[in-house]
Amino acid sequence: MTNDVYWLLKLDLDLDKKDEFEALMAEMVAATLQETGARSYEWHMTGSAVHIYERYASSEDAMIHMQNFGSNFAERFLALLTPVGLDVYGPAKDDLREALAPVGAVFHQQIGGFDR
Repeated sequence: MTNDVYWLLKLDLDLDKKDEFEALMAEMVAATLQETGARSYEWHMTGSAVHIYERYASSEDAMIHMQNFGSNFAERFLALLTPVGLDVYGPAKDDLREALAPVGAVFHQQIGGFDR
């Protein structure tokens, strides 16, 4: 079992705003790179579909990221992207569950396996 909390966020991009999106993505990647508890932060795109895979060392580290996101990026992010799905894995605490609930997060409990 792991203490890591991770998710796959699925979004739809307004392709008319792709330049703004790319600039915002670069800014968000640079900011998240400074978060010591961020283990993975990967953006993927096919057409207008954007998937962001995020992995944090703990629920507390994921909350630090969410607070930074809310303070610095949420308004611009949601003006460009529409959330269509969020699957969350790992031991997310109540405060993180609350923070992710508005985008329809589905939380999955680990029942087996291992992490290296």
